[in-house]
Amino acid sequence: MRIFISAGEPSGDHHAALLVRAIRARRPDAECAGLGGEQMAAAGVEIVADTTRLAVMWLLRVVLNIHRFVDLARRAERSFLDARPDACVLIDFPGFHWWLAWRAKRHGIPVVYYCPPQVWAWASWRIGKMRRLVDHVLSALPFEHEWFLDRGVRSTLVGHPFFDDLAPETQAAADEGQRPLVLLLPGSRRQEIEGVLGSLVRAAEAIRERVPDARFAIGALHERHARMISDTLAGSARGRVADIEVHAGRTRSLIGEATAAIACSGSVSLELLAARVPTVIVYRVSRFAFVVQSWLRHARFITLVNLLASREPIGPVRGIWRPPGDVPAADPEAVYPEYLAVGDPADRAAAHVVDWLTDPAARQALLDRLETVAAAVARPGSASRAADAVLAIAEGRHPDAVPVGARAA
Repeated sequence: MRIFISAGEPSGDHHAALLVRAIRARRPDAECAGLGGEQMAAAGVEIVADTTRLAVMWLLRVVLNIHRFVDLARRAERSFLDARPDACVLIDFPGFHWWLAWRAKRHGIPVVYYCPPQVWAWASWRIGKMRRLVDHVLSALPFEHEWFLDRGVRSTLVGHPFFDDLAPETQAAADEGQRPLVLLLPGSRRQEIEGVLGSLVRAAEAIRERVPDARFAIGALHERHARMISDTLAGSARGRVADIEVHAGRTRSLIGEATAAIACSGSVSLELLAARVPTVIVYRVSRFAFVVQSWLRHARFITLVNLLASREPIGPVRGIWRPPGDVPAADPEAVYPEYLAVGDPADRAAAHVVDWLTDPAARQALLDRLETVAAAVARPGSASRAADAVLAIAEGRHPDAVPVGARAA
């Protein structure tokens, strides 16, 4: 048996590696090849090309890299022809993966999407493309699974892979004898870091004024990002930013030590949920991008944790023509206060963290809400369930759905 797996971002590379190990635990003879990075290679995948350095956002960046994506698609198709796989598994990274799905389909290769694109949140008209190009979806989220089924897409609910391999230290509470640690997470893409780093630093300074004994650490994905962040801090005119530690490749252990966090929007919110870390979500965009997303977004929130906790996570588009002049208050129903903002959300983010550090009742109230959500959705086993489904599809069988929990109240 041969499985082709493609992941285009560091998180997808991680999820793919877990999936490959689960597949081989069931079928030691399975051959796996694909597009990905170091983690997939370490799991034994024959890497056709490294895609993890090409994670891009927004249309202009995609256009500037179009020649690279075309070359990757051709190399993947050549792999299909050289050794036809029994299934092609795609993980996130939708822009490029639509091309790859089309190539797999024209060669009669079953296409499985693990951690599918969030078409329920952005531009839901793409559901037609999903029906044409994808044979089966392995849904990570309960409401996502229901949404796909309601629109005629075959789906199996497997849960989110972020909950699969959380180390015990990640789920441990912060040491009460330590000074409080505020973890700053600027994201895994360069453009995310450039967009939110200034806000995170300014929020840290505002928190330090109110909570002088607070410690601050920035979690970077790798050394390259850590150097960029350290250089930015060193060149800052603000005198106290040197007190912020910068760590590369230690995000998981830092989450286990954190008392609170301020994070760029992304799937890291699920790790923070699993560790029960009170968190503020921030995301900076341009005025134009703010308007555009308002006309495309069906999701009530931008944070997965908030969507999982919401009774009505998907709703009608509420487009606007002009972004607000200031940063509006966070939706009180959000478990994690979130700010998708044109302006600087530093002061609002800092106010939440100060409350959690100085008001035990406020902190406990949030921890109780996190416990409710986590009890419903933070369950391991996604890769194992996904492996069972992939092997069934590769063998021409229909995967059996495995319940992994209901939507949180």
